[in-house]
Amino acid sequence: MTDTTPIHSSATGADITPETPVVVLGGGPAGLTAGYLLAKQGKPVLVLESTDQVGGIARTEVRDGYRFDLGGHRFFTKVKEVDDLWHEIMKEEFLKRPRQSRIYWNDKFLEYPLEGMDVIRKLGPIELARCLISYLWAAVKPKGREETFEDWVSARFGKRLYKHFFKTYTEKLWGVSATEIRAEWAAQRIKGLSFFSAAKSAFFGNKGNKIKSLISEFNYPRYGPGQMWEQMTEDIRAHGGEVRLNAPVTKLTVDHGRVTQVIAGGETITPSHVISSLPLRTTVGIATPEAPKPVREAAQGLRYREFLTVLLVIEGEDLFPDNWIYIHQPGVRVLRIQNFKSWSPWMVPNERDASIGMEYFCFEGDALWNMADDDLVAMASQEIEKLHLARAAKVNFGFVARVHKAYPIYDELYASRVDTIRAWLETIENLTQVGRNGLHRYNNSDHSMLTAMRAVDNILLGTHHDIWAVNAESVYHEEHQENEDPYRTAPETPAMEQPLASEK
Repeated sequence: MTDTTPIHSSATGADITPETPVVVLGGGPAGLTAGYLLAKQGKPVLVLESTDQVGGIARTEVRDGYRFDLGGHRFFTKVKEVDDLWHEIMKEEFLKRPRQSRIYWNDKFLEYPLEGMDVIRKLGPIELARCLISYLWAAVKPKGREETFEDWVSARFGKRLYKHFFKTYTEKLWGVSATEIRAEWAAQRIKGLSFFSAAKSAFFGNKGNKIKSLISEFNYPRYGPGQMWEQMTEDIRAHGGEVRLNAPVTKLTVDHGRVTQVIAGGETITPSHVISSLPLRTTVGIATPEAPKPVREAAQGLRYREFLTVLLVIEGEDLFPDNWIYIHQPGVRVLRIQNFKSWSPWMVPNERDASIGMEYFCFEGDALWNMADDDLVAMASQEIEKLHLARAAKVNFGFVARVHKAYPIYDELYASRVDTIRAWLETIENLTQVGRNGLHRYNNSDHSMLTAMRAVDNILLGTHHDIWAVNAESVYHEEHQENEDPYRTAPETPAMEQPLASEK
């Protein structure tokens, strides 16, 4: 039975009653986590999702029984409460799966995590020596200002390793020169993988999975990550909450420092509190009255990278054993290739076929984004053959999944723009931004969920967690110390993920 007793929140000054639910904007990992935790406590909650499917970029696409995980989502975290929640939702459907991935570079496959003899054999002793000399020179020379991604990586890995394993991949990912990407990205997302930690792991193993980017196994829902978000949706409804699909939010009415109305699908909803995982640009854009001009300009200046996956069903029982392969190879546009049967055998409905995800990054409206689906399928089929992973003639069928605003871009002005928007948001007492796009921070799913957990604590318990300071670094990427505080304040400037060194 739903508890209808009003709860007074010192964080918002609002009474939460069945007539004034907490309204959650967005049905991705962060939004659903907030909805689940509120509903579990018997509190009225309404989750609004603009599309016909929950999960956001972490959803699972299904076509004729074949299942495709957009982006690839290994469930590994050092945040115990997030891990506990995953198991609470999935129960026996949460499988322990082996990790295997490789780097395709210079027409060769390098094992990843690195293996000592494999690296020596593939790079060759001369190139290996050159990389080591380049690294040692970077280690001893005076450090200058490190403003860009190129500056930061070159100073720690050397120019040669940077050019081999970071430059091409990064520039394909973001669509801009590595000199335009801020050093903050590298400072957070690659920090857990130093030259020596990788080399040590290569020759002596990654004992105890201390370095997250080198983990050897992970948890995974039997039928893909979408299974978790679909189950969470069912659980929200079972606890008396509501998840509404095809309900894009078109207006937030702000009056005297509070959101007084949420308009979605033509319906006007009165919220006690709003938890939003919408992109900052969207939140600012739908506010009425309009945000101040500097805030609107800052929001319009935020940039995003779009993501599309060409999903192929290919005849062939075992094309390759990897969960995914990183493509550091010029001459093809694909950045990473998923093999979903290696994630879970239940992703494919038979023994004879493979379901493959060919990942591409683009900007909305550019030639790749606007390319016809049939042409994208043809291109991906040719590229997987060019990489010697499968024959194009063996592709039975394919389709395309596009994701808007998948990755916040950290350009030269993003930090000041986010600060301007944040200052305005802090004048609205009952609106909390969470999640990747909600904070314009390239969080993984576990950290997105953690921001939602802290937001719910603030509403129900009257705590004062700074959601913008929820740590997205020490608990995940670095070696975890026994007494380390997993919620210590994050660096002043949020950072992003280098996909080579970590998973979503």
